[in-house]
Amino acid sequence: MLFVAAILPIVIYIFVVYKIDHFSLISIKNLFLQVLCGMVAALVCFALFQLTGLLLSENLSDFFNPVLEEIVKAIPLLWLATRKKIVFFIDSVICGAAIGGGFSILENLFYLLLGDGMSIGTILFRGLEVALIHMGCSAVIAAGLMLGIRLILRSRSGLGIRNSDALMVVSLLVVAPVLHVCHNTFHFNPLMQFIFVIATMGGLLVWTYFYDVGMIHSWLDTGLDKQLSLLDSIRQGHLDDTPTGNYLESVKDVFQPEDYYDIICYVLLHVELSVASRSRVMLRESGLERELPLTNEMKEQILSQYTEYKILEKRLGNAARMTIAPIVKFDPAEYKALEDLRAECKKN
Repeated sequence: MLFVAAILPIVIYIFVVYKIDHFSLISIKNLFLQVLCGMVAALVCFALFQLTGLLLSENLSDFFNPVLEEIVKAIPLLWLATRKKIVFFIDSVICGAAIGGGFSILENLFYLLLGDGMSIGTILFRGLEVALIHMGCSAVIAAGLMLGIRLILRSRSGLGIRNSDALMVVSLLVVAPVLHVCHNTFHFNPLMQFIFVIATMGGLLVWTYFYDVGMIHSWLDTGLDKQLSLLDSIRQGHLDDTPTGNYLESVKDVFQPEDYYDIICYVLLHVELSVASRSRVMLRESGLERELPLTNEMKEQILSQYTEYKILEKRLGNAARMTIAPIVKFDPAEYKALEDLRAECKKN
């Protein structure tokens, strides 16, 4: 019973956070893998604490150990961000909750096994508070890493980076360890401390939810109409009907006819795949994904288009790729939507 009480608050919190994601961006399988990563992170920290306990005084350990915990938990989050598995704010909340929750489960079990006897009420109370700290701080760090990767990609694409965006990344990556250190170091009335944790992390979760819904809708809406217009103009052979088409017409004389044809085919496939992946996200959001499944013919067509797209990508020279980079650049959200579409098409 005590073991159930130690992990029950964490499991409930992970479930609540996961259900908030009505876009179904994170699969159940990946969620459990991330919980497992959090448990591994807890084992790594437990081993490292044996070393820091020998090298540092107790007071220094109180400051250093929470920072060490956040660094270790951030390693799988950094991998997810660089692999474009975290591209929206809700992704950061879910992944952070899963990894922080896995860490909390093992930490609570350590305290239960190694500590003095505790009542069920104390275990439940402590389990929920520790879960909120670990999961909330991991979510903040995941958001910072996600934004940081996005800024790096913008910089590589030659796009400008606002100072406020860079400051936001630094703030998110710093505030989480600071909050954790303060929680471990400054102890006051347990009830007031619990309310403070609830208010801080709950406020972050609510803000993230509303911010992310607007962000996803903005990604879905902006550019989709333009892509459909470009798709229609390419198919009808009237490139000068859109600004993007005019740009493609302006570089026509720079390339050989066969190379220019490859460029047009490449752009066409890019737009078709982008429209298809965004459309599936919109169906998933509205709950119609199961009612309107992809047929086998549609799956084969999408996979065939993707294969041809990658072949053309290799065939185009550096000059051609640089010329059309502003048109066919997949941002992290679009890249992830396309990967989800490919995974759906590969299912039997």
